[in-house]
Amino acid sequence: MHVTEPSAATPTELKSTARAMRYLLFIAGMGGLLYGIDVGIIAGALPYLEATASVAWHLSAQQLSFIVAAVLLGSVLSSLFAGALADLIGRRWAMVLAGALFTLSIPLIALADGYLPLLLGRLLQGISGGLIGVVVPLYLAECLHARQRGRGAALFQLLLTIGLVAAALIGLYQAQSVEAVSTAAQALAPEARADALFAARDHAWRSIFWVCLTPGLIFTVGSLLLAESPRWLARRGQLAQAHQALLRTRPAAEAQAELREIEHALAPETADSRHASEPLLSRRYVLPFLLACLVLALTQATGINSILAYVVTILNQAGLPGASANMADVGLKVLNAVMTVVAVALVDRKGRKFLLMLGTGGIVLALLSAGLLFRSAESHQRDVASVLQARVQGDSLSIQLDSATLQALGASAGSSNAATAAGSTTAAPALQLTLAYSYGPFTNVQSLRSDDPALPVLRLNRADTVQPDSVIGVFFRRLHLNPFADPADGASAPLRIEQAHLSPLPSTSHGWQVALAMCLFVASFAVGPGVCVWLALSELMPNRIRSNGMSIALLINQFVSTSIAAVFLPTVGQYGYATLFFYGAGCSLLYFLTAALLLPETRGKTLEEIEAHFAGK
Repeated sequence: MHVTEPSAATPTELKSTARAMRYLLFIAGMGGLLYGIDVGIIAGALPYLEATASVAWHLSAQQLSFIVAAVLLGSVLSSLFAGALADLIGRRWAMVLAGALFTLSIPLIALADGYLPLLLGRLLQGISGGLIGVVVPLYLAECLHARQRGRGAALFQLLLTIGLVAAALIGLYQAQSVEAVSTAAQALAPEARADALFAARDHAWRSIFWVCLTPGLIFTVGSLLLAESPRWLARRGQLAQAHQALLRTRPAAEAQAELREIEHALAPETADSRHASEPLLSRRYVLPFLLACLVLALTQATGINSILAYVVTILNQAGLPGASANMADVGLKVLNAVMTVVAVALVDRKGRKFLLMLGTGGIVLALLSAGLLFRSAESHQRDVASVLQARVQGDSLSIQLDSATLQALGASAGSSNAATAAGSTTAAPALQLTLAYSYGPFTNVQSLRSDDPALPVLRLNRADTVQPDSVIGVFFRRLHLNPFADPADGASAPLRIEQAHLSPLPSTSHGWQVALAMCLFVASFAVGPGVCVWLALSELMPNRIRSNGMSIALLINQFVSTSIAAVFLPTVGQYGYATLFFYGAGCSLLYFLTAALLLPETRGKTLEEIEAHFAGK
């Protein structure tokens, strides 16, 4: 069936439909922007959240990891029902719901006065992001003309990367504000200086989230003014409404012709019924399903989401000061957006297989470089666990990196900020103390820096480490299935210093070297997996199992991402950043071999041709 060309429409029609199309793409792009903000906003907020909430609310490293991972967990939850919800209430109302949840999460987080509201707000952001990630591309596919779908999908992905840039810029602005307060507070007494820095950091992370309220409101209200998907309306038998929806973005002739195509597509199709009785465990279905699941799992095993979320913290540990780390974060997010444009331009010219091999090869090189750089810095650690264990009194310990403590740990007093402020002229590098400790099965990891102007006190005690019991924990323990520790096992266990390392902070040049490795990582991911993975997912799945197969593969993708984010801080605290980067490099090497040896090239092939390839025909 041939559709009337747009040139047959009158100039008035073309102007009206073009305006409606620009509005549709703008709102869909705002959805991509929110999705990017969901992933990236925590990177700039985390250092200040860790510096204030950990003190005020006694948050552990595991709880901070849960706050980061909550967005990914929310995405897992919403991916389970996003498609069914969009079918039940419609694409437009699902988008409105996603925007409303995001908007609601902002005041919940920014006004949080404890761990639970903060965790709940982040979880709502994740649920919103998961809905947006499913429903907006679905809405675009069903509303855009065939010749515009590629542009619509590219715009969504591009705005997603711009959302990451926006989140990084917000974090940079707040970092500069905190550094200005830190400079001004140098003239104050120690207690006043500590209070001023605490207030500035607390205001910084709350402000970072408040700024995100505006795009959430725009997307929510803007979605209300969109037309419903014509294909969803047609499936409901509302053909007149479907025609009206088409008329908003197409001339009358095209709308009428496309409506006939939709009606024809909704008629029972018998062409594929010959495979209906074929076992689901046949080669035709199992091989592409397993390959798609492997590709999506390895995409997240590179650590992309966790690295983007923790990048400011990573660069701080690598030797870059606060504002410089935030500036590098902005550069990384801009690079991600630019390389996404490059990938969109190349994917139909060079093919999915080529770009995946190119991207994963670059990721292996980048992660190996970052791991080696951190290994060189971590090799200068001094084990001080026995010294600190001897200072434990009554199953608790308080530590402040003042000159006396540093001397007791075998370090130069000149490394202490307090000593320098008191008049010491010794030029020694700043030091960091990283502690891993436990009360029975309950563990935690915390750190102190000698160059922190506030010179905080780190307190290790049972109340802040042994988490209270929960109804869920009691229920699963009765079934002997509970994976979490029993609070009774930590009630009387002594404080044990598992690991304690005192090490000099790397130089600024070392930090910029790690930043360059991160640039290579982000650029390689954007060119390869960032764009190709979603095309590979939709193209590999056979028609018969596409919807359910994609849901399972996406669930695996989110599960791997959530798991890495949840263990990130405890893992680097106990084993160092080098270990985590080497692990990511190993997974990326497996990804490269999968792309090179197992993945077929799908460029220019119909879905039926791809399916025939796996059937061995």
